[in-house]
Amino acid sequence: MGAAIGAGAVALALLSLIPSGTGTSTGSGRRPTPSPSASQAHAQAHPASVTPSSTDIKRRTVAYGKHVHQRMDMWWHTSGAPRPAIVVIHGGWWSGGDKKTMTTISRNFARLGYTVANIDYRLSGEAAWPAQRTDTLSAISEMRKIAAHYNTDPGRYVIVGFSAGGQIAAAVATYENGLPGLRGVVGVSPVISPLTAFADGDAGGTNDQRKLRSTAIKLAGGCGPTECPGTWSSMEVAEHVSPKDAPMFTVHSKDEFVPPYQSELLKRALESVGVPMRIMVKPGTAHSAPLYREPGVAQAVYSWIAARVTADR
Repeated sequence: MGAAIGAGAVALALLSLIPSGTGTSTGSGRRPTPSPSASQAHAQAHPASVTPSSTDIKRRTVAYGKHVHQRMDMWWHTSGAPRPAIVVIHGGWWSGGDKKTMTTISRNFARLGYTVANIDYRLSGEAAWPAQRTDTLSAISEMRKIAAHYNTDPGRYVIVGFSAGGQIAAAVATYENGLPGLRGVVGVSPVISPLTAFADGDAGGTNDQRKLRSTAIKLAGGCGPTECPGTWSSMEVAEHVSPKDAPMFTVHSKDEFVPPYQSELLKRALESVGVPMRIMVKPGTAHSAPLYREPGVAQAVYSWIAARVTADR
């Protein structure tokens, strides 16, 4: 246990090398930028190659494996050119939650003109890491295989993950040296570093931090960092970055229990191999979906995704 906490301390020591405020776009005490008008928001939220619509959207649940949680809800448009896709990954401490909690968010992405794959995955009580990463990779593979049936461009998709789902999204993106068709990854309160969360959740941590520590142990199959260093290394996103990884954009509240410095560690690692990353920090303690509902957050995500799916690789 002492060695594990020491590993978390090393991560925190690395953070101290990063200048204060690196990568942040809000939370500096400046007055907030006025919200755009409805027409400006509409223009910024989707690329010119995507036609917003709510009249031609269909929804269907598709299996990508045999397990009851290897399912995804496909939202697609029956008209127009093939659409870029957004893969949505729910949170829930890796041990709970399901795709139903992402229904409103998925519908909103679909109304902006995207195909959406809102996925379930095996929870930590059903299968230990890396099952969650494996399931997401399988869901993406299936989505790309059936793309033509769902009027989707398999060469343009973005992953959006919330909390524990953000860790899965980032781990998928850094699993290999670039995934075919992946244009970007968004994490809302992502648990980028389970090892840092383990260290933060010691006796001096908050209730949520202690819970996150215990659920990270459960994700690793009930095994701590000292006993199972290989598993914990596999869960550490920053240890697996490669030059062809997709750009990332993460959002944190300044004082939430998954603090911004987790993303700052990843930003440092990605930029060391030439991959850009943006971090947005909002005041307060809101986490995951409540943070996403804070003023300006969803719009920033929409605009970032629009830029990514239209950018040249």
